[in-house]
Amino acid sequence: MGDAAWTVEFGSAIDPALHARVIGLERAVRAACATGEAPWSGVVDVVPTFRSLTVHYEPLACDGEALGAALRGLATGVAAVSTAGRRWTLPACFAPGLAPDLPALAERVGLAVDAVVRCLLDAELRVYQIGFMPGFPYMGGVPAALQVPRLATPRKAVPAGSIALAGAMCAVYPWQSPGGWHLVGRTPVPLFDLRRDPPALLASGDVVRWRAVEEAEFAALLDQVHTGALDVQAQFAVAEGIP
Repeated sequence: MGDAAWTVEFGSAIDPALHARVIGLERAVRAACATGEAPWSGVVDVVPTFRSLTVHYEPLACDGEALGAALRGLATGVAAVSTAGRRWTLPACFAPGLAPDLPALAERVGLAVDAVVRCLLDAELRVYQIGFMPGFPYMGGVPAALQVPRLATPRKAVPAGSIALAGAMCAVYPWQSPGGWHLVGRTPVPLFDLRRDPPALLASGDVVRWRAVEEAEFAALLDQVHTGALDVQAQFAVAEGIP
């Protein structure tokens, strides 16, 4: 990847087994970087995706060729990670004003709106990567019955917190932005907040389930967000899933 990054590719599909190898290598690289030893001391960022890992480094701070060789050796011997990262149960409101595409999607797949919501609530979604914008999670595990193509015409403005579906992916828009996915609900939990460390709530390997809330609870949680009183970790992380 030019003169300042290496990418290790494990395959060309969106597959949990491939992703487990990516996460295994990510953890091994981060552990190597923590030693502060060359050539890992020059690494500035580690970026996992569905099926690859990119390691960015400062070319003036380390030997890029040595880093590449070390990375290849690590990738060859690293084991896949069989366990997921953190587990979250996040609130989601499916009220009509917060889920503008839910009725049309339900009609398209031949289900009642309540049935679509139940499918979403029963799904266990795995975060494969963060992309498009900071904190935007690409999550797999959408039931086959709910998989539909992107909208033919993207919206110019998607509200922050919108829960969206496209193909086999589910995502949440951290901020208002353009977008072409189907908006089927909204969460009051901020996916990116500079007051947190790290700012992005979710990370590759995390697992997310939705919990339905009514509009009143949605509004109350949103008020807590605005006042800084919402403790996301305490309220929504599933304790047994946190390493």
